[in-house]
Amino acid sequence: MLHSVKRWRIGVLLRMSEHVTFLDAPPRFYFFTGKGGVGKTSLACATAVRLADTGARVLLVSTDPASNVAQVLDQPIGNRITPIAAVPGLDAIEIDPHGAAEDFRAKIIDPVRDLLPAAEIASITEQLSGSCTTEVASFNEFTELLADDGVIAPYAHVIFDTAPTGHTIRLLQLPGEWTAYLDAGKGDASCLGPMAGLDRTRATYATALARLADPSLTRLVLVARAQRSALAEAARTAQELARVGMAEQHLVINAVLPQPTGGDELALAVYAREQEALRDLPASLAGLACTRIPLRGTAVVEVAAVRQLLGASPESVAAAVAEPVGSGFASPADDAPDGLETLVAELASADHGLIMCMGKGGVGKSSAAAALALGLAERGKVVHLSTTDPAAHLDQVLGEAASDHLTVSRIDPVAATQAYRDRVLATKGRRLDEAGRASLAEDLRSPCTEEVAVFGEFSHLVGQARRQFVVIDTAPTGHTLLLMDATGSYHRDIMRTLGEERSTVTPLMRLQDPELTKVIIVTLPEATPVQEAADLQTDLGRAGITPWAWVVNQSLTAAHTTDPLLSARARTEAPYLAQVRELAPRTAILPLLAREPSGPEGLRSLTGVLTDHPV
Repeated sequence: MLHSVKRWRIGVLLRMSEHVTFLDAPPRFYFFTGKGGVGKTSLACATAVRLADTGARVLLVSTDPASNVAQVLDQPIGNRITPIAAVPGLDAIEIDPHGAAEDFRAKIIDPVRDLLPAAEIASITEQLSGSCTTEVASFNEFTELLADDGVIAPYAHVIFDTAPTGHTIRLLQLPGEWTAYLDAGKGDASCLGPMAGLDRTRATYATALARLADPSLTRLVLVARAQRSALAEAARTAQELARVGMAEQHLVINAVLPQPTGGDELALAVYAREQEALRDLPASLAGLACTRIPLRGTAVVEVAAVRQLLGASPESVAAAVAEPVGSGFASPADDAPDGLETLVAELASADHGLIMCMGKGGVGKSSAAAALALGLAERGKVVHLSTTDPAAHLDQVLGEAASDHLTVSRIDPVAATQAYRDRVLATKGRRLDEAGRASLAEDLRSPCTEEVAVFGEFSHLVGQARRQFVVIDTAPTGHTLLLMDATGSYHRDIMRTLGEERSTVTPLMRLQDPELTKVIIVTLPEATPVQEAADLQTDLGRAGITPWAWVVNQSLTAAHTTDPLLSARARTEAPYLAQVRELAPRTAILPLLAREPSGPEGLRSLTGVLTDHPV
């Protein structure tokens, strides 16, 4: 049996091998970008190893908060340039974005710590605690590597795992004296704060940005999965970066399931869904050079496995599959009790409450939120489900599930954000000169702005949760909540309006109330999504919010597939499921389904392994 599985895996890898377009005429710089969990780090490592194997001197740089370069290359690296023992000619460095952000904040705050009131210091600190600060701080660090010829002179190629977004690049392109602008008190309390700490010279940034936009020097590799949501995200990234001059783009679709040879229903359904998504590529991706990488049965860990990823000789493939499928991982659980049903039963012990489903894009928040809302409604509870997803998507998920007990609303994030921008420009921007207004307008195009604007729309729903169940899909992060509270844009304004002698309960206070609010983090059973979920839990903790449960979506472990490749993949989930159980007070694990979970029957099918353990 094992011999046949080995032959099957060799055949799959050889059938799926194809020309790796982004390795043609390799430029000096590579930037890998894509949403969490699509395989950026594995592909960046594989590219670095491949180029080093040709005899070139290569530097691999990671700025990913969830970086696992050290795990992939199987040796400690850290925040220093480190030779990779198993790959002559390859050096690597992992820039710690959280450490970089901490240093970044200190440079801004320490000089004024004894000059400003404690409340103002707290406000500035929270302004500089979001993802935008971390991104700009990281860019501040690797600018030295991109622009300093003295550092990178020994290297023929420099590979960056995680590229800056178009928003970050636009911020760094803007003119103006940022420190004076902010010191004058003209800045809005969103993401403009990081700009006060940009301490590199304009010439250094200009060099870095010029190299990013030079197609003879830099190649952007967009990494996605063969899923509609991942491809849509890649399309948005492609458009955004093209607008700031990064036009030399290549698309890599990672982990594509080969055509199943057996009759496993799940494998056949996943294959059909992926092929349909590949046939209907978004327009901004359809014209790009594209490489498809086959799904592997084992994790890409250690250099031997990394060398296989971008296609290898038949001899190398044969040697790489010599070990048993899924070796080193625990077997999937034999029993799989219901997942969301148990969570719904516990939630339904009350008659009202706020349920907030949170997590990165593409993890299945909408399906989880809809299933929870439907489950409560079918138990006779009055439920209001609200989302920032397009109405058509939510309608598709719910199908004919709406009832007298379930109402649905949609918050339009585009309209909410535009209204917020207009309001800030009309107030804070009223006395600014042309350059100042342009800077403020650019800042208001950040992701944090959308979160703040949408939270304003969400706020009125929080009050309803005292009388009925309110389920919210796509909630604001802890940083956004603290930002609004610490700056006084919401909480303190209310307190001042009512007077100090009066007490009131703000939306943030209600979110901090565990009797009223249940936060559910949704993730996938993979390294990066789980790490991002853990970071979100920490972020919420700063706002005084403790998640009530985690939902792990699209688990092959819970699906009990008989397909050889998918069964092997299921075994790789074991360490991440164990990590989730350590972090979460309650854990529901939902299976990857043969059919998309839509309509009443599809939503009811979202059951799987559930573990319930006290905090």
